[in-house]
Amino acid sequence: MSSSKTKSIFSAKTIVSTIGSIAATAMVVRSVAREYLPREFQGYLFIGFRNFINKFSTHLTMVIYESDGFQDNELYNAIELYISAKMFSDIHRMKIMKNPSQKNITVAMDINEEFTDVYNDVKLYWSMASKKTPSRSYYSEDGMSHTSRSYLRSMELTFRRDYKDLVLNDYLPFILKDAEKKKREHKTVKLFRINSSYSRPTTKWTSVNLDHPANFDTLAMDTDVKEKVMKDLDRFVERREYYRKVGKAWKRGYLLYGPPGTGKSSLIAAMANYMNFDIYDLELADVKSNSDLRTLLLATGNRSILVVEDIDCSAELHDRLVTLSGFLNFIDGLWSSCGDERIIIFTTNQKDKLDPALVRPGRMDVHIHMSYCTPCGFRLLASNYLGIDQHDLFNPIEDLMLQINVTPAEVAEQLLRADDPDIVLDGLIEFFHVKRKENEEAEAKAKKIKEEQKLVAKEKGKKDENEID
Repeated sequence: MSSSKTKSIFSAKTIVSTIGSIAATAMVVRSVAREYLPREFQGYLFIGFRNFINKFSTHLTMVIYESDGFQDNELYNAIELYISAKMFSDIHRMKIMKNPSQKNITVAMDINEEFTDVYNDVKLYWSMASKKTPSRSYYSEDGMSHTSRSYLRSMELTFRRDYKDLVLNDYLPFILKDAEKKKREHKTVKLFRINSSYSRPTTKWTSVNLDHPANFDTLAMDTDVKEKVMKDLDRFVERREYYRKVGKAWKRGYLLYGPPGTGKSSLIAAMANYMNFDIYDLELADVKSNSDLRTLLLATGNRSILVVEDIDCSAELHDRLVTLSGFLNFIDGLWSSCGDERIIIFTTNQKDKLDPALVRPGRMDVHIHMSYCTPCGFRLLASNYLGIDQHDLFNPIEDLMLQINVTPAEVAEQLLRADDPDIVLDGLIEFFHVKRKENEEAEAKAKKIKEEQKLVAKEKGKKDENEID
């Protein structure tokens, strides 16, 4: 064997041996540091040692900071959520949290911890670090001066340099999509209402968790109508690229119309729960000006439902600086291009009173008639409230339902009156008879008023003729 070849083999063995020694030393140092050194010093030691090794290796480290000082880093939040679901086997210290608005306890990697991931057979090494940020002075409400110190956290990703394109173009986008999916699965749907006060210069949204139990399985609507709504919603969320292709804002408008008590609010809640969309309940009468309206609309989030109830009443806003036309122009223009996956729902008790321009396609794409209770809706209510799918009194009740208009809300109220189905259904039949009598009396009263008005008009006409003569 030649001398040069022997030297090459010896050099390679030396390098391998050195790398092995360094790795073994790193493991020993890490173990000792965890046992005896303060956590703050551990962080500096690990980071410094890793940086030293990286200078002599073919690896690259990317640093993803928690924020840029002004706003959160979406990628950092996604990475934290992604790692929290995979790190249990390698992590020695975990950060445990639960906010009042969260349903479950959340787990995250603590500072100075490390985690190894594998993506497409490539090993990727994650670690969390933090550094002090400059002190800031501020004044509290009582006028006292305070100084705050905080830490800026970061995720560090180390991998072989030749996988840089894979990480940037495949791995990190994969993490973003995975985190978005997890957030949707665990998201708590919220209801936003306007918090307005004349002592404040602007109006703002405030939120509470939407605990409404409505869903399409329990909604007292005809099956074909429910299926129509669900299919339309599914089609809408799947057409992001189509909307971009045709140059339309990714939004969908619904008009729910029908008498009070027919389930318009329950349908909205069911849609929100089905889509996992937040609801923004916009009461135009609470908005002081078109400027405030624009601010509110721009503050709504993606994947949300904007609700304007009783739009026929909102069309007549007196002594206000906000106008319905201003609202419609804004949702058609600027606001529609400032977000994705927006659903707008208008409700009304009297569709015939609405301006045709309000309900045209592009504003209100889907019109849903919320009717009085039907036999199909009644059977669903009976199943939900009484736990029965058949009874001897079902047919008589359904016959009465075809003759007398009652709302699902009225039927539900009757079904709550007792636990015994026989008693409840007998009471529901009695309710129909009372309702029929009330309707007949109301019709008779309306007929009498109409006849009196005709008589008055006739007498007035005779008086006017006598005056002319």
